[in-house]
Amino acid sequence: MAEFTLAGLRVVQQVAAMGSFTRAAETLGYTQSAVSRQVAAMEAAAGGPLFDRRPRGVELTPAGQVLVRRATAVLADLAATEGELAGLRDRLAGRLAIGAYPTAAMALVPRAMAQLVSGHPGLAVVLEEAATPALLRRLRAGRLDVAVIGVGHGLPDYDLSGLRQAAALQGDLLVAVPEGHRFTGQDHVTVAELAHEHWIAGDGAAGDPQFGAWPTLPDPHIAHTARGWSTRLGLVAAGLGLTVIPDLALPVLPTGVRAVAVADSHWPGRATVVVTGPRPSARAQAMVTALRDRSASLDDA
Repeated sequence: MAEFTLAGLRVVQQVAAMGSFTRAAETLGYTQSAVSRQVAAMEAAAGGPLFDRRPRGVELTPAGQVLVRRATAVLADLAATEGELAGLRDRLAGRLAIGAYPTAAMALVPRAMAQLVSGHPGLAVVLEEAATPALLRRLRAGRLDVAVIGVGHGLPDYDLSGLRQAAALQGDLLVAVPEGHRFTGQDHVTVAELAHEHWIAGDGAAGDPQFGAWPTLPDPHIAHTARGWSTRLGLVAAGLGLTVIPDLALPVLPTGVRAVAVADSHWPGRATVVVTGPRPSARAQAMVTALRDRSASLDDA
């Protein structure tokens, strides 16, 4: 039996406020398909439609009006409860060093850092951005308390022996396209549709997840190569090609760039993994919790 979820209630509330699935997805940093799935799940729990779909947007049904009114109260109560509980917790203090590969350092890690220090002002969190092999060396040497690394298809089989895998944050790959591209507005595209596109490839450090052409394309046309994300996405915005991005990057996409999902059963995927030493401190454990929280807010669907 379908049940209401906090993530689903937040999505329904945002769609109602914006009057559009597309604008709600942009505001929340979700894909449009993720918003559609959340709304469908809440409609299943409610036993009927929550929105009337119209040519220029959506309007709440009577059931939707009831749910949004109740959801607003529930979410407000939850925020108040979290605030009260935060006041009861012991405040962490001292220094915490976290390392992350560049994509994770774009939005996920900074937002987790902000969440943590807002509740623990005596805690100083320092970020080091580096390739995964360097992060693991620093973690083993005690220079880092937490490392956020990428693992999975196409990446080395890193030696994590003696370390603690604290969390695995599975993520999707998306294709970044310029505003006005023929893919803009589609829920997803197929690999066949990508075959004749021009691509902008990444040129990062060895051991980092690399992004450029869709990974299962047999012979992609690489039009440009750039190391930095800002350059790659700038080329996309200018209409000079497409590039692959992880969904971790959705919240920081620049103006003129949209993200589209790809239907590809042959892509086994990658994950972002949070690693600590074998006996993490309370500070490190709190950072892991914040990373889980922020990951859920970025791509919970």
